[in-house]
This record gives sequence, structure tokens and C-alpha cells, in this order.
Amino acid sequence: MILLSHPTGNENVRQAALAFQEADLLGEFWTCLNWNSHGVIDRLLPAAVRNQVRRRAASAELRPFVRTLPMFELGRLLFGWPEIDAVMSDLDRRVAARLRTKSKPFDLVYAYEDGALASFKAAREVDVSCVYDLPIGYWRAAQKIYAEEREREPAWAETLTGTRDSEEKLARKEEELHLADHVVVASSFTKQTLATASFSASVSVIPYGAPTVAEDDARTRRSASLREQRLRVLFVGSLGQRKGLSYLLRAVDSLGNGVELTLLGRKTSDQCKPLEAATRRHRWIPSLPHGEVLALMRQHDVLVLPSLFEGFGLVLLEAMAQGLPVITTPHTAGPDLLQEGIDGFIVPIRSAEAIAEKLELLATDRVRRTAMKEAARRGAAERSWADYRARMVAMAREVVLHSKQSAHASPQRGGASDRARGGMTKSE
Repeated sequence: MILLSHPTGNENVRQAALAFQEADLLGEFWTCLNWNSHGVIDRLLPAAVRNQVRRRAASAELRPFVRTLPMFELGRLLFGWPEIDAVMSDLDRRVAARLRTKSKPFDLVYAYEDGALASFKAAREVDVSCVYDLPIGYWRAAQKIYAEEREREPAWAETLTGTRDSEEKLARKEEELHLADHVVVASSFTKQTLATASFSASVSVIPYGAPTVAEDDARTRRSASLREQRLRVLFVGSLGQRKGLSYLLRAVDSLGNGVELTLLGRKTSDQCKPLEAATRRHRWIPSLPHGEVLALMRQHDVLVLPSLFEGFGLVLLEAMAQGLPVITTPHTAGPDLLQEGIDGFIVPIRSAEAIAEKLELLATDRVRRTAMKEAARRGAAERSWADYRARMVAMAREVVLHSKQSAHASPQRGGASDRARGGMTKSE
């Protein structure tokens, strides 16, 4: 049996839970909110909060397994306190306490970066295997890029929120990694960032899946694209420099009236002057329900995600499924997903010129743009959530089997310090 924990339960987390449930492996799914109310309380919530909590509804299959801790997370969404780190630590401590009760036997605990330390320590005490999901690259690699970017783009430094992590938080990330029996990442880039880390866990690269698209939606997408004259460019993600936003804005500005940009995402800072100017100059939508995000994608011609540091970039597959070619960097899952020049383009990080070149190509060559839209849709269709779920189940079974074999060979399992001496990563 598997105990899965994550504070917000986003799409890839729900798919992981569903994978384990379908395979009869899910014991409990711990999260903060499972929002199934559409009554008075729901209507009284601010629109932005309502959009967020409605995404937190577990499917009927998962509801019997869900355990929630809503108080801290509701406080964060409504009042901005406590911060997300406190929410994650609270959930982590409660999961650790659950593991120590031993009232239900678990074979494996599956937890995510910044919310795994207490759970993994408790798991070690009760001989439960630990799988660590690293949704974004290794923190030391991130810090190097952020430091470089602060020098290159000082006006955007305020938006690099990862530079604010305390020494305590960074130490916690390192200890979580050392305690893991197995690490799961979603892209080759994330795995590459682990090359300089010292730990002994094996690593699996398990890419996310794309949403399915109804035929009516596909027809709507094609009809809309024929009506547009200017190239409609879409960015989806948090509005900050980790996403390479300044380079996209420069590329769009260099093309004048030939393109129209939409920014979908929340600002990472209210103190960044160029970001404030961008949200006034271009169409800006802070948040939308997921279904409306997909509908918005179908109204555009290309998605640009010029990230400097990304774990995967699920919006890449979501956009492709809606028929959008994508322009992205090697620091995302782009190299794992795209056929260069067929359904998208990989451009260097920090290159407004390269982004502008590809946008101009799409703006001036309507035939190629149409062909790339169809190729993107086909490419996304080949990457299903069903494949993701199957690989997650295979991984979990292998970890549990290996743990049992190791326990049989050596009744005394090694501690974190033993694993930390294991050196570089092993790969699947």
C-alpha cells in the first residue's frame, strides 16, 4: 500500500494517485483541500480563490482515499498567511505522525520536494520505502542560474523568488534527497541537474501526459485560426524571470504590430517595474479555471515558454493538445517532447533574438503554421496520461520489490548517512 502526499494535488499529483488507485496500491492520499462544495460558501469566496479551490476536487474514484488538512491552506488562499512552506511542513508532520501510528501497513510513501522530510524520517523508523518526486530541477543548479540572471537582468531580480529560500529550506531539500530510496523526475533536463548532487537513490524519468481534446474543440480551434490576421502569442505560467519573461517581451516588442501577446498567470512580485508595465501593455489574465485555460489556448497560434529553469512545463503538452506549436528552451521538457521545426522550436535560454526569429517565421508563413498546429496536436496525442500512470505503477512495484529483497538480504536497513555516502546517482 502507498501513502501519497501533496498539499495542492495538481494534475500530475492526481494522475499519480489515480495510477496507484487503479492498480489497487493506494492506501491514503493526503492533501489540504478536497473541494466538493458548490453552495453558499463557494459563492461567497473571492473569484480568484474560488477558481483555485474548485481545482482541488478529487475524482469519485479517489474520494475514499483522501485525507485533508484544510485550515492552513484556506488561510493562505484567503488571507495570504501562513506561507506555502508552513502549509507543506504541517502536512508533512501530519503524514509522519500517520506513518508512526502503524495502524495501517504501508509499503511506500510518495512525497514531493519541500514536503517530504518528516515523512521520510518517520518512514525510516517503520521500514517504509521513500519515493521522492522532484518536480523542478536540483536546487544548486537553480541557484547558479538565478545568480547569473540577477546580474544580467537586475530590474527583474525581484521576481526570482527562488533566491529567497533560507539556508534551512535548502538544507531540508538536501536531506530529503539523501533519505529517498528512489527519485522520480518528469524530464531529462531535471535529471541532468542532479548530475552534481551526491546521493545514492536511483532516478526514473517519467514524463507527464497530455489532455484529450474533443473533436468539437478541434474544429473550433481550426475555425478560429483562419479568422486571425496577426500572430496570437500566448504565455502561460507564473509571471517572473525564472520563466524567461523579459526575453519574450523583448522579442514581441521587436516585432511591433505583427504579433499580439496574452499573458496568463499571477505576478511573482508587485515591485518589478518592467513586469507592471508589461501587464498594462499586453493582455493580462491573472487566473482561469483549467477548462477555460485550454479554451484560451485554442484561440491562439503559438505558446512561448522561454524558461530558464523548469521541471517539465505541463503547459507545453496542454498547448500542443489544443493545436499550438510551442517555442521553448532546453531547460524544460521541450527536448523530450518536440520534433524541431515540426511541432515546435527549441531556442537557447536568454535569447530574445531567437524567439523573435521563430515568431516572425510563424507570422509570415501561414501554411507552415497550419502544418505545425496539426503536428503539435498529433504529437500530444501520442503522450497520454494512461502511459504516465502505467509507468508510475511499474516504478512503485519495482521499488517495493527491491526494498523487500534488500530487507531479506540484510535485516538492518541502512540509514540516511549510509545512502549519502553512495555518491552519484544511478539511472534507470
